[in-house]
Amino acid sequence: MPLLINMTLYIVREAAKLWRKIAMETCVELQIFMEKWKLLLAGLFFQYVHGVAAHGIHYLHRPGPILHDLGFSLLPEIGPDKAYVSEIFFSVIFFSFILWTFYPFIYHSKRFYTVLLWRRVLAILVTCQALRIITFYSTHLPGPNYHCRKGSKYATLAPPERILDLFLINVHGVFYGCGDLIFSSHMIFTLVFVLTYYKYGSKRFIKMLAWLMAVIQSLLIIASRKHYSVDVVVAWYTTNLVVYFIDTKLTEMPDRTNGNQPLLPLVAKEKESKSDETHKLLNGNSVNALDWKNRTQANGKHLEDRNYVHSEKKQRMAGR
Repeated sequence: MPLLINMTLYIVREAAKLWRKIAMETCVELQIFMEKWKLLLAGLFFQYVHGVAAHGIHYLHRPGPILHDLGFSLLPEIGPDKAYVSEIFFSVIFFSFILWTFYPFIYHSKRFYTVLLWRRVLAILVTCQALRIITFYSTHLPGPNYHCRKGSKYATLAPPERILDLFLINVHGVFYGCGDLIFSSHMIFTLVFVLTYYKYGSKRFIKMLAWLMAVIQSLLIIASRKHYSVDVVVAWYTTNLVVYFIDTKLTEMPDRTNGNQPLLPLVAKEKESKSDETHKLLNGNSVNALDWKNRTQANGKHLEDRNYVHSEKKQRMAGR
């Protein structure tokens, strides 16, 4: 009985701590969201635009002979009865990433602001999807998927009766779309998520696992005949190039590992701090070395957990 009471008290105490963490983080994220909500809304709206574009190309799709493909020659078909394997594997990647982006609401150790991370992710997704829309509307290829072949009732769509039909997206069309081939949307999401975790994540093992899952996802897409090999190959180098471009153009997110970063974005405070540093340098005064380290780290790649702890130990030894 005393053990049960102690366990109950422990659970209640930990639940109260967790609730305080969530409440405090929500307040912080909400302030950033109020400044960035227009950009986030635009990114989410473009997901609808991308869906409408994929729906529209289905009207133009004409089934035909499947093109010769090296990946099809090397990877046997897994069959229409097992086509769900690719979707389940993608769903694991998709929802795992979403859950990870909200970990600052629960854990004490934080590396990024969730709103700013999703702002970056949506910027990359929108750029890749815009390029994808231009590409698959430029050249119409016969879909290799089972429901896109000759004889399937889903291979073509009857002409729309109303203009409104072009802007309606149903769940059926999402799973049985045809024509939106070059390049793979599934690989866009997969690679954006993997590259984002590789840059802002902290677990080396999960980073390696994420890359392995991206490779497996590529093979499953080809084996299930959802895309040609070229759709997957183009997605790999296009997404990586877009991520590199966005990283050079979009302001880097602040590093939260030190716990002394202010709520960002605070443009006025940043300008003021930069002017103070410039004034100190012009007067021959040195800038605080620790502060300079934090700033340069915020504009670079996040350190691994063990590297961060190692650098923290060095600072303590130097202080002694």
